[in-house]
Amino acid sequence: MNPSERRNQILEFLKQGNRPISAGSLAKKLNVSRQVIVGDVALLRAANQPITATPRGYVLESPDLRPGELIRTVACRHDRGKITQELYSIVDNGCGVLDVIVEHAVYGQISGRLQVFSRFDADDFVRRLEKGQALPLCDLTGGVHLHTISCPNEAAYRRVLEQLKCEGILFEH
Repeated sequence: MNPSERRNQILEFLKQGNRPISAGSLAKKLNVSRQVIVGDVALLRAANQPITATPRGYVLESPDLRPGELIRTVACRHDRGKITQELYSIVDNGCGVLDVIVEHAVYGQISGRLQVFSRFDADDFVRRLEKGQALPLCDLTGGVHLHTISCPNEAAYRRVLEQLKCEGILFEH
């Protein structure tokens, strides 16, 4: 398989997948190194393919929302000890966490794709933070951060706000 065919195959795997696919997994499927996949993905992104790297792997972004789906932003404030509680509060109320955004004094807006839609995803994200000894973005801003969330309807969004407020996580002035 030549490099062009391999990149087309990567796109096909991403189109068919409904979950993130790691570079290591793609490498095994295509019998190449992880680094070759990382390079291929970089070239695909440079060719304007909407591939996003999440903590669990690559996803092909789809601009289409599901019928009735709402995209909302919530402001939160907490220390790293409440990350799991925060994510559970959102997914348990029927919504998904698309990203986290912080406002850095020097770099401006910094965001990270999360793609957390279940407790399993939340646990996986927290486990990766701990395993990699990585600092969560909220550590840069005294715990203040935003999440873009996808909600099936307005009622689910309101439930998330209420739950986060009850837990002292919703940031309100």
